[in-house]
Amino acid sequence: MDQFDNLEKHTQWGIDVLEKFIKFVKERTEIELSYAKQLRNLSKKYQPKKNSKEEEEYRYTSARAFLATLNEMNDYAGQHEVISENMTSLITGELTRYVQELKQERKSHFHDGRKAQQHIETCWKQLEASKRRFERDCKEADRAQQYFEKMDADINVTKADVEKARQQAQLRHQMAEDSKAEYSSTLQKFNSEQHDHYYTHIPHIFQKIQEMEERRIVRIGESMKTFAEVDRQVIPIIGKCLDEITKAAESIDHKNDSQLVIEAFKSGFEPPGDVDFEDFTQPMKRTVSESSLSNSRADGKSEPKFGGKSKGKLWPFIKKNKGAGPEDFSNLPPEQRRKKLQQKVDELNRDIQKEMDQRDALTKMKDVYIKNPQMGDAASVDHRLAELGQNIEKLRLEVQKFEAWLAEVEGRLSMRSEARRQSGLYEAQNTSAVNSCAQDRESPDGSYTEEQSQETEMKVPATDFDDEFDDEEPLPTIGTCKALYTFEGQNEGTISVAEGEMLYVIEEDKGDGWTRIRRNEDEEGYVPTSYVEVYLDKNAKDS
Repeated sequence: MDQFDNLEKHTQWGIDVLEKFIKFVKERTEIELSYAKQLRNLSKKYQPKKNSKEEEEYRYTSARAFLATLNEMNDYAGQHEVISENMTSLITGELTRYVQELKQERKSHFHDGRKAQQHIETCWKQLEASKRRFERDCKEADRAQQYFEKMDADINVTKADVEKARQQAQLRHQMAEDSKAEYSSTLQKFNSEQHDHYYTHIPHIFQKIQEMEERRIVRIGESMKTFAEVDRQVIPIIGKCLDEITKAAESIDHKNDSQLVIEAFKSGFEPPGDVDFEDFTQPMKRTVSESSLSNSRADGKSEPKFGGKSKGKLWPFIKKNKGAGPEDFSNLPPEQRRKKLQQKVDELNRDIQKEMDQRDALTKMKDVYIKNPQMGDAASVDHRLAELGQNIEKLRLEVQKFEAWLAEVEGRLSMRSEARRQSGLYEAQNTSAVNSCAQDRESPDGSYTEEQSQETEMKVPATDFDDEFDDEEPLPTIGTCKALYTFEGQNEGTISVAEGEMLYVIEEDKGDGWTRIRRNEDEEGYVPTSYVEVYLDKNAKDS
């Protein structure tokens, strides 16, 4: 009956458990949202880009199955968002409101308990005061009686003094009787109040506290069931997503894909005919079909190959170009050229999107004019629509041209060259040969000629500059760097880094705002220079 302090601590602990569960669910919803966002970004990252060569790859069943997997992963991410939303509304929000109501109810019950406790304590104090007063009056009456008896026995005391003592004794006896009656009344009242306190008021308050605590326990149990049920509700949809991924995988037809490759790359040439017997007594006769492979080889020599260049020809960026550079940026080093071409492709794609947005807006405007002629003349926008169509077509042709150059550069960069990693002695032996070759080919105006002399061909190794990308060894590290910010490398050639991550530097910023870094043997790429703090090795700085 007197465990108010312990009950107060226990009920506060119960509220703390509820708040801890709310915090747990809230963090779970944040994890679900973050996971869903990462899945959506992952799916978006690998989606084919519009008007790019990737779209052509999706004629193969394996590529289409991968695209279906990406789309299903997007739906899969949506189900995790549903989990987060349902947990927020059904658990976090409801329990937060319930906790506030529980705190108010708990405060009210303990306020009533403290009030009842104070009341019984006040009654007890009144009883004690009445008891002490009765005791004091009884003692005073006894002393007055003794004094009267003493005065009455003394012959030297006057009769008036004896009478006065007798009256005083009677007065004290009367006061004692009154105190006794008051004490008896107060005692009866206290006993009644105490009985009500311990058998009515306190049990009633404890009963309310017990009911409140049991409701809290039931509520947290129901919330835990809801926690599991929210997950269980999306399991069928998640299972359907996984079934669709399995179905997409089963739709892959290797025979069909192989046939597509055959149709795309077959030459149509007839196999060469049999070689006749060579009779040295007569001129050699060799009969072959007009469309034989040997004829095709001979004819093919006169046809220039796209992006190709003659053996032994120096790199285009060695030329001393005056004025603006060529359109394909061939005057730049390979890495710089790739970046410039990629920037140009992105810029053209943005221009195409702007033109298409304008065309869509004008088309809607034309539809409005057709439906409501009083708002404008529909024919007035036809000319502008035609211009936008022509602009879009021109831009797409430009994009295709630059993408072809970009594909050529990326193909070369993916190859490796052993010549680039020659030993220091080998480089020293060939430096003079290359310099003499360049001097012999330099024209009076400072530019280089396109042909190469026989002497140069003899001095320069067979690997030459053209074979620089064949079997290229990994670039050596020239320092380290620390990521100052998180960077999501979503474009080709870039690499994602996390804030505070330490990586290796393999190529400094060449003025374009990008630094080439490496995480391990298989992961390297470019990051914005402003996102990292570079620490170059001393040897790299000296060089």
